[in-house]
Amino acid sequence: MEGFEQGARQFRARKQAEIDHARQMAAMSLACGLDMAAVLREPAESRIRILRRLERVIERERLKGMRRHWSYDLNRHIALKQVLDRLRDLTGVPASRQAVKPE
Repeated sequence: MEGFEQGARQFRARKQAEIDHARQMAAMSLACGLDMAAVLREPAESRIRILRRLERVIERERLKGMRRHWSYDLNRHIALKQVLDRLRDLTGVPASRQAVKPE
């Protein structure tokens, strides 16, 4: 019986990861006009440029939320932040904003 429960937990985790990935791909495509799969294939140097662009998009989204703009979407904001975190992990860029600012 424990094997069945273990399999069910793994299935739910895998499905949740697929849902998260789909949400991130849609947010990246709609908000930035970038294909997430293509971005993941890019070399690290190109991803740093994309990180800067993504940070600007998230900042604009944050400002819309603070101003209670009608087009603000919390789910889009969360998905963009998840994409940013994922790209930072892959690129090895720390979370501080100073690290990805242009010189």
